[in-house]
Amino acid sequence: MPLPLDEPLPRDWWSSAVVYQIYPRSFADSDGDGIGDLRGVLGRLDHLEHLGVDVVWLSPVYRSPQDDNGYDISDYQDIDPTFGTLADLDELVEQLHARGIRLVMDLVVNHTSDEHPWFEDSRTSPEADRRDWYWWRPARPGHTGGEPGAEPNDWRSFFSGPAWEWDAASGEYYLHLFSRKQPDLNWENPQVREAVYAMMRWWLERGVDGFRMDVINLISKPLDLPDGDAFALVADGPRVHEFLAQMRERVFADHPRAFLTVGEMPGVTAQEARLYTDADRGEVDMVFQFEHVDLGIGPGGKFDRLPITMPLLRASLMGWQTALADTGWNSLYLDNHDQPRAVSRFGDDDPAWRERSAKTLATVLHTLRGTPFIYQGEELGMTNLPFSSLSELRDIEALNHVAEQEAAGRPAEELLEGIRAVGRDNARTPVQWTDAPGAGFTSGDPWIGINPNHVQINAAAQTGVPGSVLEHHRALVALRHDEEVVARGTVRPLAMDHPDLWAFERELDGVGLLTLASFTRQPLVVPPELLQGWDGSEVVLATSEGAAGVLHDGTLPGWESVVLRRR
Repeated sequence: MPLPLDEPLPRDWWSSAVVYQIYPRSFADSDGDGIGDLRGVLGRLDHLEHLGVDVVWLSPVYRSPQDDNGYDISDYQDIDPTFGTLADLDELVEQLHARGIRLVMDLVVNHTSDEHPWFEDSRTSPEADRRDWYWWRPARPGHTGGEPGAEPNDWRSFFSGPAWEWDAASGEYYLHLFSRKQPDLNWENPQVREAVYAMMRWWLERGVDGFRMDVINLISKPLDLPDGDAFALVADGPRVHEFLAQMRERVFADHPRAFLTVGEMPGVTAQEARLYTDADRGEVDMVFQFEHVDLGIGPGGKFDRLPITMPLLRASLMGWQTALADTGWNSLYLDNHDQPRAVSRFGDDDPAWRERSAKTLATVLHTLRGTPFIYQGEELGMTNLPFSSLSELRDIEALNHVAEQEAAGRPAEELLEGIRAVGRDNARTPVQWTDAPGAGFTSGDPWIGINPNHVQINAAAQTGVPGSVLEHHRALVALRHDEEVVARGTVRPLAMDHPDLWAFERELDGVGLLTLASFTRQPLVVPPELLQGWDGSEVVLATSEGAAGVLHDGTLPGWESVVLRRR
C-alpha cells in the first residue's frame, strides 16, 4: 500500500516511496484530439493504484505556447486548455489523495515563455519595471545588434545556436539557455525569487505535495557573463545553494504537510549532490544527476553516439551509491521524458529478450538505495520507436539539431541514426494501453507516432498476468514498502570486475538481500564466492523460475535476475 496521507511521516518518508512520472501529452487522451490531457489521466488512475506507487510526478500542464512541450510557461497559475482546466487539476489532486498517492508538479523557473506577462513587460523598453527580471545585455562594443558576432558573449544554447536573441524593439539581447522562446529569469533579483516562492505556496495550498525542479542548478549565473562554455559557467552557479535554502525557508519550512522536492541537476557532481541533499542544509530532498544518462556521448555531442557497456553503467550508478552512502539521497531512474527508452538503451529490445531485460533493469534499479522513479510505459517494457523519417520528429531539440546539421551539409539518414538512438521523442510516444489501432491512448490521430509493437506490448495484456513486466514492477514496488532493508539498508557492491553480472548486497539490522542480475543473452555462472553464506536463503523475487534456481545450480539464464534474502 502507498504511504498514508493522514498520518505523521518520518522526515525521510520518501526513502520508502516510489514515484511515477506522467508526461500528460502522451499518457491518455480523453477527447479524441490526439493529445493526452488531465481527464485522460483521471481515467487511468486505477492503473497507478494497481502498480502501488506513492507519488505521481506530473510534467508541465501550465498554460504554454508549447514551444518545448510545456516547459515554456506563460502562466504558472493556470492550466493550458490543451490539457484541461484548474478544476480538472483539483480533481486529480483529490482523486490521487483518495488513493493514497501524492502529486508532485514540475517546477520550471530557470526560464519562462517569451509570452509570459513578466517577459512581455520586460521587453517593452530598457526602463520597463520588470526589465531586470531577465538577463538583458547590449551588443558587444563595436558591433551592431542583430549581426553575427554581436552577442554579449559566446555562449551557445543547449538547443543549438547562440544563447542570445536580439530584440530590435528594445535594442538589446536577452539570454536563453534553451529555446529562444524560453528567456532565462534573473534570480539575482529578489523580486523574481519572491514571485516564484509565492507561486509555489499557491500550489501547495491547492493540495500539491511538492515539486520536481527543472534544471534548478542553472538558476545562478556569474554576474559578469564571461565568454566560455555556458554549461560549465552556469551549472552549480555562485549563489544556487543560497537560493535553494531560501526557497526551503520561504515555501516549505513552516508548513505542516510532508512534501517532496527533487532537483534536476545536469552536470552535478557527487560532492555537490551531497551539499544539495544534506538534510541539515535543507535545500532539496534528492537530485536527478545525469552521469549515467550522459554515457555514450561522443565528441560531436549528444547525437554522436559511443557504445555503452554494462560495466560503464554499473560503475556510474554504484559510484553514486557510495558517494551518497552517509549523506544525502539518490534518485533512481533510467527512463524519463528526456531520455530514450531504457530497454533499448541499456537492455536488449530484441523481441526474444525485451521482457527479460526490462525486468532485470527494474530489479537492479529498485533494489538499490534511493527513491525509484518509473516513467510512464517503463512498467510495460516500452521500447524506442524506429523513426523512419525526420518528418516524424516532434522534439524541438532534435529539430533544431537537424536544421543546424543539414545547413552544414550532413545527410538526413546520418542524422536520423543518432536521433533514433537517443532522441527525446522516443520517450514521448503514447502509452500503450491496448492492442487497438490507437493503443487505447486516443480515438483520433495521435500528435506523435504510436510504436507498432503496441500490439504485443500493452497494459491490457500484462495486468494481472504473472511474470509480466508490469506485475514484476508491481512486486518491486511492494518489496520497497515491505522490506526496510530495501529502503534504508547499506549497499555493498560485488564482482565489480565481472563483464556481465551486476551484483550487490543490502543489509540492515541483521537482514540481508543479495541482488544478482545477468546482462547477457548467454547463461551466466555466478562466481561461487558470491553465494557463500547464502545457503538456506529465500528467493524474494525473480524474473523467472530459472532465475530462482540459482542457489541450486549457480547459473542465471540470459538477462535474468534474482533477489535473495537471509536473516
